Amino acid sequence: MAKYFVLVALVLVALGVTEISSNETMKNITASFVKVLDDCKKELNLGDNVLADLYYFWKQDRALAHRDTGCAIVCMSKKLNLLDTTGKLHHGNAQEFAVRHGAGDDMASKLVTTVHECEQRHEVEEDPCVRALEVAKCFKDAMHEIDWAPKIDVIITEVLTEI
Repeated sequence: MAKYFVLVALVLVALGVTEISSNETMKNITASFVKVLDDCKKELNLGDNVLADLYYFWKQDRALAHRDTGCAIVCMSKKLNLLDTTGKLHHGNAQEFAVRHGAGDDMASKLVTTVHECEQRHEVEEDPCVRALEVAKCFKDAMHEIDWAPKIDVIITEVLTEI
């Protein structure tokens, strides 16, 4: 069960704040995502391949390869009210979500801008699940480039303390 909690890192966890506050922020975001991820897991009947994608999301040498992973991302984003009526990131809601979970205004703005830029690169993809998967890959790469990708051991430690 703990394997898929790492998805928390997918949406707005890539935090560039001090170690202490990023750990607290990560714990808060994890708690929010765990609730909706479980619902999406049941609704979509997610398999082990998707859970593995989510578990290893931030590992640079691990590629996201399953369409269903994109479907899970769409489901969670909808449940967290992070998408607008067209299925794209709702900038205001995403900004508020990031700030509510510990990101400063500048960081939240950068995260939203990054997702928006990734959406623009992949807007020609008609399948919403495939598009979400491609946006997630783009976001992951961008967070690694600016060294905001969370460390997997920190995520696992925080998640396991919440269980």
